[in-house]
Amino acid sequence: MPNLSIKDVPEAWAQALRVRAARNHRSLQGELMALIQGAVATEACEPVLSRMPANPNKRSTIVGFDRLGNPIVRQGWKTVEQIAAELKEKPTDPARRRDLPLGVDIIREERDAR
Repeated sequence: MPNLSIKDVPEAWAQALRVRAARNHRSLQGELMALIQGAVATEACEPVLSRMPANPNKRSTIVGFDRLGNPIVRQGWKTVEQIAAELKEKPTDPARRRDLPLGVDIIREERDAR
């Protein structure tokens, strides 16, 4: 595997990279590798993204990249208001039906029967 070297890095940049590495729980070498991997993956995925079918009804968002550099795409999403409206329209969960006794009531009945 080839080695890369960067010379004459300003001290402020080096310190910022050390802080970033510590924040991400990585060594400086690990942080630099992650940055390079992200840059290479972004460049590599541009042709893939251009081939993705465009669907005006769904929104596609890249949420990350897999270990091979391929984009992980989330398609479509709902707002909080849409999800709340859908939940209100749904019939209630069978476990929460009002005509069924609660677990507390069953335990009290068993206790009182002794």
